[in-house]
Amino acid sequence: MSDSALSFEHDVKPLFRESDRAAMSKAFDLWSATDVAAHGDAIVARLREGSMPCDGPWPAEQVEVVSRWLEGGAQP
Repeated sequence: MSDSALSFEHDVKPLFRESDRAAMSKAFDLWSATDVAAHGDAIVARLREGSMPCDGPWPAEQVEVVSRWLEGGAQP
């Protein structure tokens, strides 16, 4: 899949569970393309270091989907 084909609704949002969204709700909404794009660098940094989500790190492939979506222009 090319980076331009990634979309928030189909590729990124489904990666974030309801529990992830609830845990971060005081800072931003993980189910909002606008919020994830605005905080993307911090989100990807936390995903890469394994401190997000709080119950265990994501596989590298999932982290790369978020990173590529951001780098590709963060389309909704």
